Amino acid sequence: MVGLGRMGAGLSRQAVGRGHEVVGYNLDAAATEAVAKDGLEPAWSLGPRGSARATARPTPLRPPWRGDGGDLSGAQAAALTGDVLVDGGNSHWQDSERRHALFSEAGVRLLDMGTSGGLKGASEGACFMVGGEREGFELVAPLLRDLAVDEGGVVFAGRPGAGHFAKLVRNAIEFAMLQAIPEGVEMLGRCDYDLDVPSLLDNWMHGSVIRSWLVELMRDGLRAEPDLDELSTYVEDTAEVKWVLRWALERDIPTPVTGDAQTALMQYRDPDSVQAKAVALLRHGFGGHPVHRAGEQPARS
Repeated sequence: MVGLGRMGAGLSRQAVGRGHEVVGYNLDAAATEAVAKDGLEPAWSLGPRGSARATARPTPLRPPWRGDGGDLSGAQAAALTGDVLVDGGNSHWQDSERRHALFSEAGVRLLDMGTSGGLKGASEGACFMVGGEREGFELVAPLLRDLAVDEGGVVFAGRPGAGHFAKLVRNAIEFAMLQAIPEGVEMLGRCDYDLDVPSLLDNWMHGSVIRSWLVELMRDGLRAEPDLDELSTYVEDTAEVKWVLRWALERDIPTPVTGDAQTALMQYRDPDSVQAKAVALLRHGFGGHPVHRAGEQPARS
């Protein structure tokens, strides 16, 4: 496992817990050491001698890539010849197509894998959308099925780039839902009735047509942070949905709901916005994104 951030570490720990032998590398050695305490064998470089054994196969890769300069070097790619490399981050699908061609020349089978389920999914069972060549997919499919929430949590999406494209469209749908739920929370909180909003959200988890993990996370977030006045309205935005919106715009595909949701994230600078604070709680619930306190001045991305 290359990249032991929140998702990479969670997937590694889950794999170890399911009986797999995992070799892990991270640029920050402290992150490697932290996961090594839970049974991962640490590697200190990406080369074949980076750990006590040869590079494990297959190798799920969670970069994140840092532009073209962050791609693996030719020497590193050559060291992985014959391996299956899985990019499990939120890469641009066109970058994945390009990288697939480059790695193919070096004899490396690259798969682009959209990974969903947040931190809970990484540690307990995730959802994977995989693009690339089917031969490479079949080699990693048994591992992915072990790490998925259930057998339906793994799908071969198609040719190179398809996995990351599917994941980014899923992100766009998520953004729209992230906006709709907090709008409802604000309406419930500002009405003339004395409503217990978390209890209502809990009620909606029992048979309502909008029952979902996001509604559950909103319930839990409001129970943990009942006083929204203490939170900042700054909402983290990782920007991937903008890629899909630009793609859709070029093809005259109307995306008013997703576009409005993206715009809402960018305009959440009103210090009294209940919706912004609710969105921040949701994003923290599924992805561990920071929730800032009122008065904090986080760095703008």
